[in-house]
Amino acid sequence: MDVARLKQSWNLVAAHGDQVPLYFYSALFLSHPETRQMFPTNMAGQRDRLVTALGHIVSNVDQVDRLTGFLRDLGADHRKFAVRPEHYPAVGDALLTTLRHFLADQWTEELARDWAGAYGLVSQVMIEAAQAAEQVNPPWWVGEIVGHERRGFDVAVLTLRPQYLLPFTPGQSIGVSHPAVRAWRYYSPANAPRPDGTIELHVRAAPGGAVSSRLVFGCAVGDHLNLAAPVGDQLTLWPAGGADLLLLASGTGWAPVKALVEQVAAEGSHRRVDLYVGARSRMEFYDSDAIDKLAATHPWLTVTYVLGMDPRRPGELVHPVDRAMADGDWRSRHVYVCGSDEMVGHTAQTLSRAGYHAGQVHHEGLGKHWYGPAWRTAMDSSSQEDSGGTR
Repeated sequence: MDVARLKQSWNLVAAHGDQVPLYFYSALFLSHPETRQMFPTNMAGQRDRLVTALGHIVSNVDQVDRLTGFLRDLGADHRKFAVRPEHYPAVGDALLTTLRHFLADQWTEELARDWAGAYGLVSQVMIEAAQAAEQVNPPWWVGEIVGHERRGFDVAVLTLRPQYLLPFTPGQSIGVSHPAVRAWRYYSPANAPRPDGTIELHVRAAPGGAVSSRLVFGCAVGDHLNLAAPVGDQLTLWPAGGADLLLLASGTGWAPVKALVEQVAAEGSHRRVDLYVGARSRMEFYDSDAIDKLAATHPWLTVTYVLGMDPRRPGELVHPVDRAMADGDWRSRHVYVCGSDEMVGHTAQTLSRAGYHAGQVHHEGLGKHWYGPAWRTAMDSSSQEDSGGTR
C-alpha cells in the first residue's frame, strides 16, 4: 500500500468540496437503497462528518496504533445506527465509485488496489470492534422520561430512567435520540450515578437541531428515548487525582460540571472546589436553586456567578475565566471547562497565555458537527497537529 499515493489522491478529491459527499451518498443510496433508513432526513451534518472522517483516517493511515483506537471507537459507536457487517461492502463500493469519478484519468488500477486495501483494513477494525462491544453493551438502551421541566423558553431539564442500568462516569456523555428522529446528539448527565439509575439531562434547543428541539418542545413524561453507551474521558476527574479544582461553566455546560461536584461530594476527598458559572443574563441561570443548595451543603465548594452582559460595558462579553483570573492565581488547580465552543476556546487561550499547562486544563474538543466527545477530540487533535498549535 502506497501511503503517499493515498494521501495525494485524497487531497485531489477533497478539493472538490461539497460535491464529494453529495456524490458519495447518491452512489450509496442508488446502489443500496436499504441503507438510506440508517441516516437522518437532513443529511447536511452527515455530509460534513464523512469528509472529516475520511480526511482523518487517510492522514493517519501510516500511524496504525493511533488510527486503530479511533476506528474501534467509531465501529462500536456505529452500532446505534444499526450498522451490520454486511453494510460495509456497500460503503466501500460507493467510496471507490466516488474516488474514481473525481480522479477521472488519474484513477489507476494500482490506486484502486491501494484504496480497496485501505478500506478493507478500516472496515475490519470497525467490524471487530462492534462485535467486541456486543459482548459488553447493547447498541442502545431505552429510557423513559420520568421528569420534564421547562426552565425558560429553550431549556428543559429531563430525568430519564433507563430500562436497565446504564453505567457512566461523571464528565462522560451519552448519545440521545428520539425514535421519530433518525439522528443522535450527545449530552453529559448532570448527575453522578444514582442508586435508582436515573439520569438528568440539561438540554437547550439549538436552532435547526432536530434532536434538541424535540427534547425541549416535543417530549413529555412517559415518552421513551434511545440512549447510546457513554463515551469520552476529557472531562472525567481521574487525571486530577486528589487535586483541588477550578470549575468553569456556562449555559448548559453546567450539566457535566454539576456531575463532577456530586462526584467530589460522594468521594469525601476534601478537595477545595471553586466554581464559576456564567450566563448572559440573570434569567439564564436556569439551575441556580440546585447550585445554591450544593454550595450551602458543602463547605469545600465556593460558587461565583458571572453575568456575561455587563450594563456598564455594552457589547463586551465577560466569560467565567475572566472573572476567575481577576480573583486569583489557580495554577495549583486542575481546571475543568464546559460551555459553548466560543467559551471553551476563549478559556483555553486565556489560561495558556497565563502559563497554565495543557495537562491541567480539561475540556472536550471543539466542533459543531460531531458524533460524540471522542469524535470531537480526535478531530480537534488532528487540526492542532496540522496547524502546529495547541488549544
